[in-house]
Amino acid sequence: MSAPMYTRPHPASTGRTVTRLPWWALALPTLAFVTLLALILNPADAHAAGGEPAITHILDAIRQVIAR
Repeated sequence: MSAPMYTRPHPASTGRTVTRLPWWALALPTLAFVTLLALILNPADAHAAGGEPAITHILDAIRQVIAR
């Protein structure tokens, strides 16, 4: 005679799952975004690009609005 087997419910099915991210899971993408934004805002460092990109004008206008 076989005994009934108890199966534990999957943690996702209990409805009490809380996902906690480590601090670096938000800090690293933010740091990468800020670094890339700083590179875009300083086109003098982009030696291969000819002329001034249009995004620089847009970002300068945004920066002036924020600075007011």
